[in-house]
Amino acid sequence: MKELVEVIAKSLVEHPDEVTVTEKQSGKTLVLELKVAPSDMGKVIGKQGRIAKAIRSVVKAAASREDKKVVVDIM
Repeated sequence: MKELVEVIAKSLVEHPDEVTVTEKQSGKTLVLELKVAPSDMGKVIGKQGRIAKAIRSVVKAAASREDKKVVVDIM
């Protein structure tokens, strides 16, 4: 899941070297924290959060195939 979020985020931003994704296990839920450069934050979130919502939907669909619960937090 971590690699999936990294690939998606790096394709959206202007500074792909500043994209970091960290994994944290919280009970049965895997939390992925996405950090990007401050200037790229708008590109990752999108208008009214549409891109962020799409990223979460893709990750949720991939996680459901493995019977896991994954949450994506954008920092």
